[in-house]
Amino acid sequence: MALWINEDCISCGALRAGMPERGYQPGESIYVIDPAKCTECVGAYDTSKCVDVCPVRWLYHRGPEPH
Repeated sequence: MALWINEDCISCGALRAGMPERGYQPGESIYVIDPAKCTECVGAYDTSKCVDVCPVRWLYHRGPEPH
């Protein structure tokens, strides 16, 4: 299941260094994680790297994209 970025994203660019799968793209105002590419780093790391590098904690939600 993929992680999602909520509207509190400050588009700082920390994902560029933290997300090994490159399953993200800049959106209109916040970054967007591609659920087809997001593995939550399972099997590669103990934790999801995007969550580790995010300077604005609690931006990520598991499950279907929030509306």
